[in-house]
Amino acid sequence: MVDVESGLECLDVGSLKGEQHDKLMQFKINARIANEKYLRSHKELELLLSGFLKEVLMRRPENIREFAAGYFTNPELPKKIQQQMMEKLNEAV
Repeated sequence: MVDVESGLECLDVGSLKGEQHDKLMQFKINARIANEKYLRSHKELELLLSGFLKEVLMRRPENIREFAAGYFTNPELPKKIQQQMMEKLNEAV
C-alpha cells in the first residue's frame, strides 16, 4: 500500500524475519559509522555544505537546481573553501 501524501510505501513491520532484521540493523549501523568517518576525514565538506545552505537561505532562489549548479561549478569555490580551511586551522592554534 502507498501513502498518498509521501508517495512512499507503508512500513511492513513483518516483512523481515529476525536474522534479516538484525543484518539490516547492523548494515545501517556500519553505514552510519563509515559515513561519520568519511565526514570527519573531509572537513571541507562541512564548509562546502554550510556555505551552500547559508547562500540558499539568504538568497532564497526561485530555481534551486539552477542556483546549486552555479554555486558548485563556480571556479572560485575551491579557493574559497581552501581559505576557510586555513582560517579554521589558524583559529585552532
